[in-house]
Order: sequence, then structure tokens, then C-alpha cells
Amino acid sequence: MNKSSGSYPYKIELEKSNAHIIVEISEYAPDAVVSKTIIKKTTGNVTVSSLYQGEELAEKTSPFDTYIQIIDGKAEVTINKKTIQLKLGEGIVIPANSAHCFNANEQFKMISTTIKSDYKD
Repeated sequence: MNKSSGSYPYKIELEKSNAHIIVEISEYAPDAVVSKTIIKKTTGNVTVSSLYQGEELAEKTSPFDTYIQIIDGKAEVTINKKTIQLKLGEGIVIPANSAHCFNANEQFKMISTTIKSDYKD
């Protein structure tokens, strides 16, 4: 997890019971991916990530469903070799046990929500 300067200092989680401007939580950094944890629990987590143009998140697989929503820019996500373009406001569920990766053809920010539970399809 990268640290960045700005109005949201690095913390494990954001302060509870305080309003936040979601697109300002994670800032763009040249040639980098910056992620900030909003909530991290054993039952799941919520993270905001910023990907600078040209960056990528390498392919990985998660044993849990993950919901992604684009909060700035446009993203390219590949799920099980199928490429999908997501624009501002759009979201997608990445099914558990699916290979997926992200490419920033232009810079973008996303919220990632993973619910960890006994997964049964």
C-alpha cells in the first residue's frame, strides 16, 4: 500500500462517523498505483485505488466476490480473458475464483469492496 500526501493521511482505516469525499481519499501519483483502506475487517474490506495512466494491477484471483465501481476516469478490467471498459459511475462484480487484472489506458480511481464469507456458488 502506497502512502501519499494530501488531505487524507495514511491510516489503516478512515475515521468513523466523519464524512469523506471519496474521490479525494486516494490521489494520483506519477507512474504509480495508490491504494487507501477505508474499512478492513476479517469479513471483508473496502479500498479506494488510483491508477496513473499506463499503470496496471497484475492478474490475480480472489476466493471471494469483489465489487468494483469507477469513481473517476475510465478503466479496463479483464475477467477470465474477457475485457470490459468501465466508465465513471459504472461497476462490476468480479466473481470469486476468477482471474482478473486492471489496465489504466487513462488514469482512473475505483472503489473495491470484497465480502469474505463462506462462498457457495
